[in-house]
Amino acid sequence: MINVTIENFEAEVIEASQHTPVLVDFWATWCGPCKVIGPLLEKVEADYAGRFKLVKIDSDQEQQLAQAFGVRSIPTCVLMINGQPVDGFMGALPEGQIKAFLDKHLPPAEEVEAAAEEAEALDALADGDLEGALEKLRHAVQTDPNNDDARFDLVKLLLEMELDDDAKVAFAPVIAKSAGVRRLDSLNRWIQARDAHAEVADPQARAAELQAKIAANKRDFDSRFALAQLLLAHSQFVPAMDELLEILMRDKAWNDELARKTFIAILDVIEPPKPKVAEGQVPPEDPTVATYRRRLSSVVLS
Repeated sequence: MINVTIENFEAEVIEASQHTPVLVDFWATWCGPCKVIGPLLEKVEADYAGRFKLVKIDSDQEQQLAQAFGVRSIPTCVLMINGQPVDGFMGALPEGQIKAFLDKHLPPAEEVEAAAEEAEALDALADGDLEGALEKLRHAVQTDPNNDDARFDLVKLLLEMELDDDAKVAFAPVIAKSAGVRRLDSLNRWIQARDAHAEVADPQARAAELQAKIAANKRDFDSRFALAQLLLAHSQFVPAMDELLEILMRDKAWNDELARKTFIAILDVIEPPKPKVAEGQVPPEDPTVATYRRRLSSVVLS
């Protein structure tokens, strides 16, 4: 619980509510019902374990804020989400009604827990702790199976660690919807490329064979795409995109735009997680992703 004044209102309420719902409790020292609901709100905040943030505003001391919210009686509670008031109530409600009010607006507990696990996993990845990140991502997906972002990160990490069988098991629950979700479709294309070349005994010899065919015929798109798939299967992403660009420069629509779709899939796969930045700032783009995204746009729009 935080006491808010006009000086810290922007940081503790407006900015904070961009990430976590904020319940604002307007109260006063002389208010009897405020003394009843205050401890209840603090108990509920502890019970909800991070699903929302409780702040208190003394309506006598902060009359400007009370007027801004149109407070006419106290206690008055206002729920802020994404910097805007979304709902509120007046009076000292019992605990059950307070929880019912919050449950209408707050994300389920499993979503919050999974999102926290995913954030911790990305921190572990940044520190080079692959096993720690893997454990946290697995737990995030188990906690919230509908969290496609956590599942994407989990499957991607498993593939990077060459745990392909585990990756397929983790991907199986969403394979049916992958065609309609771009990042999941991107993972599926990577998995398919790895499957298609898993039995290639000598990848270097196969690459040389395909390169010879391409040298003999620059428009041998089947061989060029096969080479791109081979490179993708072995996580040689930049050379794979180079081959796909060669196809696109000659025939953008070849094979139902297969080269473009595969190129986009690689961009999705190689894009690193976005680092945390201050509110209002744009995270820096990975230079390789930025370069190849510009190259794709230049070719497709030419």
